[in-house]
Amino acid sequence: MIPPQKTDSDHQRALGVLGRLWQLYPDAKCSLNYGTPVQLLVATILSAQCTDQRVNQVTPALFECFPDAAALAGAPIEALESLVRSTGFYRHKARHIQGACTMIVQEFGGEVPRTMPELLRLPGVARKTANVVLAHAYGIQAGVTVDTHVKRLSRRLGLTTSQDPRRIEQDLMALIPPADWENWSIRLIYHGRAVCKARQPQCYQCALADLCPSYQRPSPA
Repeated sequence: MIPPQKTDSDHQRALGVLGRLWQLYPDAKCSLNYGTPVQLLVATILSAQCTDQRVNQVTPALFECFPDAAALAGAPIEALESLVRSTGFYRHKARHIQGACTMIVQEFGGEVPRTMPELLRLPGVARKTANVVLAHAYGIQAGVTVDTHVKRLSRRLGLTTSQDPRRIEQDLMALIPPADWENWSIRLIYHGRAVCKARQPQCYQCALADLCPSYQRPSPA
């Protein structure tokens, strides 16, 4: 993936936002609870169209029953479906988890692979999941994780005009230093949850307001 060229003003605004995010959320980290790369992979698959909070309520029982790739690959599919039901789309997610873990056992010796091409071969794994696993399980910055918060805020900040997650990722990779690709995503997610909400962004208390072309001034009393 070759990021497109961006302007100096885009770079400056992106770096300014990144610096503010570091100040606002210095201890930001992945919100999903996990103990191993396999568990992080599974939790990230479950997080699709589901909150991390809900996933964290589900995974303790799931990982107690099926703690590793071999156990998940050999689990009765009905048991997996029952354990992940509350995350939504549970049948699809259970099949993806079992299919991914089966491939991990059969082709990767039970260990989650460490490259983007290999991860993308796993059922249920797209770039978002692969980026999360590579960054947080292995410390490998392969791209920018684009979830709903990153998509929304990056567009509001004028750093992309696309609706397509892959194109948004390319735009952000061209603006953010590679070492900070996941730092950008994690901290932007925190800001999206706390301030720049989907329906009622709290522009009046946003520390990024002077850098944001979408800033909405409070209505006069």
